[in-house]
Amino acid sequence: MWTHLRRSIAMAVICFLVCGLLYAVAGTGAAQVLFASQANGSIGPNGSLLIGQNWTGRAWFHGRPDDMGPYAANRATHISGGDNPLVANGVPGASGATNLGPRSLALLRDTRSLVILWHRLGVANPTPDLVTTSGSGYDPDISPSDALVQVPMVAKATGIAPARLRALIARQTHGPQWGFLGSPYVDVLTLNEALAQLRGRSS
Repeated sequence: MWTHLRRSIAMAVICFLVCGLLYAVAGTGAAQVLFASQANGSIGPNGSLLIGQNWTGRAWFHGRPDDMGPYAANRATHISGGDNPLVANGVPGASGATNLGPRSLALLRDTRSLVILWHRLGVANPTPDLVTTSGSGYDPDISPSDALVQVPMVAKATGIAPARLRALIARQTHGPQWGFLGSPYVDVLTLNEALAQLRGRSS
């Protein structure tokens, strides 16, 4: 009996050391060496480079509609909004997809509402990404085409020439990761930070 008890205690101590301490220290160390920026947090003075956020008005480029139109947060009903993980309209958000399938009448209704909303904002031909929410709600990026269709809206609101806005998008476009993984993308936060600088120089 005592032999089995000693073996059980020894195994519990070994598992604690390996899984509870060594694994955690190794994971934290690897994250600090390989992904220090992400591991230490991505919140800067204007928001996060890694987490999508809510942009309002016509004078800024918008990301995926995780907190727009039918997915908007509502403080009165304590609804956090579509997939928005941050605080919007005073309501904390949460990550997660809407889980509406392609045959969902609610999805069709919400998508049509977003098309109408984009038309009101001045975007004549919103892309599919701009009328559907992301899978996680954390997506901080959009495709270059998502940004380009918003140029007329931003140009009208800011007075900046469309050609200058298209050039700005081109400068802010990142290629696929390692040259072959994924598609070109634009980080909405850095695009709007660059837009703010351009607006400052234009004023």
